[in-house]
Amino acid sequence: MPTEPTLADANPGDAAEAGASQSVKAQLRLREMILAGELPGGARIAELTIVEKLGVSRTPIRAALMLLEQEGLLQRLAGGGYAVRTFSETDVADAIALRGTLEGLAARLAAERGVAPEVMAEAHACLAAIDATLAPPALDDEGFSRYVALNAQFHVLLGRMVGSEVVARELERVKGLPFASPSAFVMVQTHSPQARDLLVVAQDQHHQLLDAIEHHEGARAEAIMREHSRLAQRNLRAALSGYASGRVHADMPALTLIRRG
Repeated sequence: MPTEPTLADANPGDAAEAGASQSVKAQLRLREMILAGELPGGARIAELTIVEKLGVSRTPIRAALMLLEQEGLLQRLAGGGYAVRTFSETDVADAIALRGTLEGLAARLAAERGVAPEVMAEAHACLAAIDATLAPPALDDEGFSRYVALNAQFHVLLGRMVGSEVVARELERVKGLPFASPSAFVMVQTHSPQARDLLVVAQDQHHQLLDAIEHHEGARAEAIMREHSRLAQRNLRAALSGYASGRVHADMPALTLIRRG
């Protein structure tokens, strides 16, 4: 009787790919657990507990822990193992500033080199969708969620505009730093009266950016993206102020990882 093939019988390349896929899934799930507050700042990661919780073997878990250390969410302990990192307000502000610097470079290069018409068309379509999302006088949670998704899409398109895999890869790397993504602090502002106004300002900067790129104004495009990151810095300060007053913990438990001062 023929037997069912097992992982051991599979092509070594297929087995390696399956293991890599498990590591990525474990990495994503662990990141979610950290940012959702399930693994609090300073907590030591119990490897066996994570293995049981995620239902995967130790090998992909260990690979995931190493990747999260490289991202900066975990720190390796002197006695072995990992713990969830905490961050100073300055750490997070620096990560946002670094993203602004790299996005400014990307914008300048895109303006100087020119952008493929199909990519520019996608960028305009993305901004049109954001305009429609921001059209109501007030946004509900669904509207904010839609903005976050579209905003992330636009920033990915900025990386594509450069036509450089090196720049696009480094942009994605810096956006993976803790709290450095373009919409990291948007959702904690959902119930603020000024929330939609800030998004409208950010959207105007998006439009001005495309205008500068299309007119090959590299210095202007770079300056717009650096200024754009300052809005994220403002959102950071607002989020931390709201957390200190007890208003936003439920919206973003990951704020517990940030130390004031």
